[in-house]
Amino acid sequence: MNYHIFLVFFSLVISLSGKAQTISSKVIDKNTNQPIPYATIQISEEQGIITNEEGRFTLNLDQSTIKTDSIHVSSMGYERVSLAVNSVIDSIIYITPKAIELKSVFVSNKNLTVDEIIENVIDRLEDNYHFDMTQQRLFYRQSDFNKLNKLSLEFKKSTIEELNKKFIDSVTRLIPRKSEYYIETLCDFYGDLDKRKINIIKAAELYDKNNLGSMDDLSKRLEKIFKENVKPDSYLKIKSGIFGTKVQVDSILENDNEAVSAAKDQVASKNKNKFVKHRKSTLKDLLGNMFFYEDSKLNFIHKPGRYLFKLEDYTYIDDSSVYIITFSPKRREDFKGTIYVNTQDYAIMRVEYQNVKWLRNFKLLGLSYKETLYKGKTIFTKGLDQKYTLKYLEKTQGNTFGVDRPLKVIEKNKHVKGRRKQNELSLDIDAVNKNVSKFEVVVFNTKQLTESAYNNSKENKSIRPKYLSQYNPGFWKGYNIIEPNTAIREFTAAPDTE
Repeated sequence: MNYHIFLVFFSLVISLSGKAQTISSKVIDKNTNQPIPYATIQISEEQGIITNEEGRFTLNLDQSTIKTDSIHVSSMGYERVSLAVNSVIDSIIYITPKAIELKSVFVSNKNLTVDEIIENVIDRLEDNYHFDMTQQRLFYRQSDFNKLNKLSLEFKKSTIEELNKKFIDSVTRLIPRKSEYYIETLCDFYGDLDKRKINIIKAAELYDKNNLGSMDDLSKRLEKIFKENVKPDSYLKIKSGIFGTKVQVDSILENDNEAVSAAKDQVASKNKNKFVKHRKSTLKDLLGNMFFYEDSKLNFIHKPGRYLFKLEDYTYIDDSSVYIITFSPKRREDFKGTIYVNTQDYAIMRVEYQNVKWLRNFKLLGLSYKETLYKGKTIFTKGLDQKYTLKYLEKTQGNTFGVDRPLKVIEKNKHVKGRRKQNELSLDIDAVNKNVSKFEVVVFNTKQLTESAYNNSKENKSIRPKYLSQYNPGFWKGYNIIEPNTAIREFTAAPDTE
């Protein structure tokens, strides 16, 4: 045997074994050929990811830290499958529905009524879930969709020549009718229900800067008109019906370059802090609204008397048999949904919910607000400590905001003799805006956290997201995230955005 060739081959194998390996695949139902969303791709006992709503996943394996040559695929109601890593690369994974062995389920559950099952769920909450401090490595994606369903600016009167009907019509055309905004964040999240810290590792935002450009152009045109027509020592009285407020013009038309520069620096600093603060606040709200917390908006467990529960069927999640129980409001509650309860320890392993009516419907003096959509799903996994931790959370909220009011902008100047009114702009505004926000959180691992460890944890408050004009999978190379759906993968801003 040629030992030189053997040594070269052996060295090559050794060098390749230390490199990261990327697996991209899709999980499919073998019987129906349909994609399986939210299937678990397990690397080890406490490491794994989840497929997206289209059944897709990408998995990065760093062979220097992860000692495995196989992955395990499971989903609710399906047989668990173990596959060699090399057989999965760029291929489709088919899994088969699992037959329900009702006999073993009936033996384990002792024919409990649905109300007795819910009582057991409530009794075991503290045993089944974490209420203390934890550290979680998670990936968070927020998708915002904005649509201006109606915009009418009816010109009434103007004493400034440039602020005429033609200008108001151009304003109407400049304001974007639709916009999409996506932000993705990989971070460590520390704390409990009351105290939270966030350490952001990497973040990206995806949107079309042209929408902001049109508004920036509008701001510059308005600034020019004000500088040419409005006295710096005037003030503006802005009135809408019986409501009014004052704004000093010189605060708007500040022309001191040093002051403007300082203001911009201050805004930039605030924006950095705002990004981190907003991510922390949103995640705290999402994770703090779990059904097992007493003040949760999803109150079907802590106020079970207000809901009707029905045992529908049985299925399997991983190797655990679970009850499938639906709930619906008896009277004036807000939600209906389905919970999946472990037949052995009575933990809710999965919950799906949706509002049955508008959560808010406010209308007064030409202003209206409707909270029309509030739905989602939450999936838990059992850890080595026998407690259940969050694996995946999805929530979608939708609302509509409307304005149908008159608007007057009046320039007044106390240093002018006679009538103080210098200029006036009068409009009627009729606008309706619809917003839908979707939140996704994938938790890769959870571990207990002491008070001292929490106090010693740091927040990188100066980090900012990387702007992307189109989705770039290379940005997350080497990191495990939940795969984007088709809409995100295909999003592209106009060519002149950057």
